[in-house]
Amino acid sequence: MSSPRDLLHAAKAEIREVEPSAVAADLHRYALLDVREPDEYLQGAIPGALHVPRGQLEFSIEGRLPDKTARVAVYCAGGVRSVFAAKTLQDLGYTDVVSVVGGFNRWKDEGLSWATPRTLGTDQRQRYHRHLLLPEVGEKGQQKLLDSKVLLLGAGGLGSPAAIYLAAAGVGTLGVIDMDVVDSSNLQRQILHTMDRVGMRKVDSARAALEALNPDVTVHTYDTRLGADNVLDIFDGYDVIVDGTDNFPTRYLVNDASLLKRIPVVHGSIFRFEGQVTVFHPYVGPCYRCMIPEPPPPELAPSCAEAGVLGVLPGIVGSIQAVEAIKVILGLGDPLVGRLLTYDALGQTFRSFNVRRDPACPACGENAGPIQIAEYDDLCMPHPVGV
Repeated sequence: MSSPRDLLHAAKAEIREVEPSAVAADLHRYALLDVREPDEYLQGAIPGALHVPRGQLEFSIEGRLPDKTARVAVYCAGGVRSVFAAKTLQDLGYTDVVSVVGGFNRWKDEGLSWATPRTLGTDQRQRYHRHLLLPEVGEKGQQKLLDSKVLLLGAGGLGSPAAIYLAAAGVGTLGVIDMDVVDSSNLQRQILHTMDRVGMRKVDSARAALEALNPDVTVHTYDTRLGADNVLDIFDGYDVIVDGTDNFPTRYLVNDASLLKRIPVVHGSIFRFEGQVTVFHPYVGPCYRCMIPEPPPPELAPSCAEAGVLGVLPGIVGSIQAVEAIKVILGLGDPLVGRLLTYDALGQTFRSFNVRRDPACPACGENAGPIQIAEYDDLCMPHPVGV
């Protein structure tokens, strides 16, 4: 029967060990894997290391580190558990794995870089547990959401579901701009608001709902009209804009400001039983002017107040906007950059159309002049922000 020492020697014979200084000197080429227990990890770790406790390695590592050809440096506290972990990784098909001699203790003793990792609190781990289970999100992704800032243009039909899901997901700062008050006619679709808040400023109603849903979220409100005189100041500091406006003047204004600030815009619109969503990523994909160079005449562009809208429809479209905003923040999947997603509620169908950048676009084209932030109310009749 083999002793633990025998097993250690046998594992060492099958893996490679590397001095901490050698890993540190070539750090950019390694994927660092910390296999210590959570309490050890919280006391200090090598910056950028992926933390997977040794007891969870076999069933977690392939989801957390899918590239089996990556150069992996495994460390524990003293260099024993990392040997067995390196052997396990090799057995799982990882082809370039080393164990750090002496582990984290020796790393610190040699004066190499380390830090106390930022971690989620106990309540946050419980709240975002389903996110933490997703390798594509995990703790780092959740922290990135908590650090992110999203501005919602409108606390109406589209802004309501988008704001609720972004708050629930833990987006740390939400800005809400709307200059209207809650009306009973809003409640058929604007789920941020309730009957007891009729007559309240919409931004105040939105703040109350979002803060009640998630205390992690800071809500900034702008009870004002979005215009050329304030759009750049309001946009400043936000990572993503979720556009729930329903009029062409504001959309052109938003487009030009987002290009100047280089902030992605998740655009959504609805009409009767149909909706659409796309992502305008400045100078990466098309902008709003590439897609709609000129607005239609006012008589061909009625608002939802004039044409009606199925109450559930903005819930679907606004939720898709929330998904796209999170994808942009975390760099997940394939955001709707250069694609227009349309939804027909009556036919229960989705369709996707390619939208290309216009080389001659006056806003983002190759020969576009300086962007001028200006009012566009003369293009068509404006409607209130938020549908």
